[in-house]
Amino acid sequence: MDSSKVNQLKHFVEMCKSNPSILADPSLSFFRDYLESYVSNLMLNWKNETLETQKGHVVEEMEDDEAETEGGIKVEEEEEDEIIESDIEFEGDTAEPDNDPPQKMGDSSVEVTEENRDSSQAAKAQAVEALSDGNLEKAIEHLTDAITLNPTSAIMYATRATVYIKMKKPNAAIRDANAALEINPDSAKGYKSRGMARAMLGQWEEAAKDLHVASKLDYDEEIHAVLKKVEPNAHKIEEHRRKYDRLRKEREGRKLECERQHRRAEAQAAYEKAKKQEQSSSNRKPSGMPGGFPGGMPGGFPGGMPGGFPGGMPGGFPGGMPGGSTGGMPGGFPGGMPGGSTGGMPGGFPGGMPGGMPGNVDFSKILNDPDLMAAFKDPEIMAALQDVMKSPANLAKYQANPKIAPIIAKMMSKFSGAQ
Repeated sequence: MDSSKVNQLKHFVEMCKSNPSILADPSLSFFRDYLESYVSNLMLNWKNETLETQKGHVVEEMEDDEAETEGGIKVEEEEEDEIIESDIEFEGDTAEPDNDPPQKMGDSSVEVTEENRDSSQAAKAQAVEALSDGNLEKAIEHLTDAITLNPTSAIMYATRATVYIKMKKPNAAIRDANAALEINPDSAKGYKSRGMARAMLGQWEEAAKDLHVASKLDYDEEIHAVLKKVEPNAHKIEEHRRKYDRLRKEREGRKLECERQHRRAEAQAAYEKAKKQEQSSSNRKPSGMPGGFPGGMPGGFPGGMPGGFPGGMPGGFPGGMPGGSTGGMPGGFPGGMPGGSTGGMPGGFPGGMPGGMPGNVDFSKILNDPDLMAAFKDPEIMAALQDVMKSPANLAKYQANPKIAPIIAKMMSKFSGAQ
């Protein structure tokens, strides 16, 4: 913008400050309308942005707050200790697991002849004789020969399994028992030897199952004797499992109930906050503006000021200052304001401000106010007003300023009190 015109505009503003009645001149009605509309629009934007900011704060508070009950008491989830299962005291002795390499097993793909079967039976007889002499290692050797000669015999595997039990080698016994049961699923001796081997390893529940099956297939006193030692331990395990399954279900139930209460409380808290916010928003005055802005802007401000005030005031004001300004303004502001002001501001302020902003506001009320005139001479206040005019959102920076906020409030009261 031309610097000479800027200086002329500054001179005009100074004249208005020193003699506010200048603005009452009818030829300057377009300028009064512009000032009134600009300040009104500025305050309306500020009010809307303030409400949006307050709404945003409420949403953030609702998201950050912990859930509350209907009475305002926070729902605190009780931190439960992890369930640690107690040890079970078992009866009877167990053996250390044997970790020897797997024993030699028979080749099931070999064709077994009658001669092989006979030789297998002979090897078994030698194993029985070694057992009677207490030579367990020799018995294992003979039984291994018998299995190699006839790998389709379940009894050979089951018999060797019983010898491994006597040698306290439960894992080897289980391998032989499994082989016997693969060949003959109804091998009572296979179930019996596997059940006894599992009992040696402390596998009480599995041992009880095998021994019960063996007892049904071919009951004997030895099975009964072992079961009397195994069953109590198996029952303890079963009761232990039931107890802690129940405790875990109860704990899970409490957790789910706590979560349901938390959700209910959260929903209730959100509802209460929204309800209070809705009530307070209808009555709340913008913070930081003493006395507020009563009643808002009468009738709203439809349309705003289309296009703003582009390009400053090129062309100046026509014909100087008619109607008695002392000395006038030599040369005037030729050309006037682009788009003219006859008929009102673009978007419609003919003879007034449609939509409820009264057109008969005496703008000289502001310039006749000694407090406002003194404030306009304060560089800090003028800088703040210029900052706000650049962006209405900047008004929030001065809401709590005891020096600037009252001046803005007083200016607004001039408009809001117009009749």
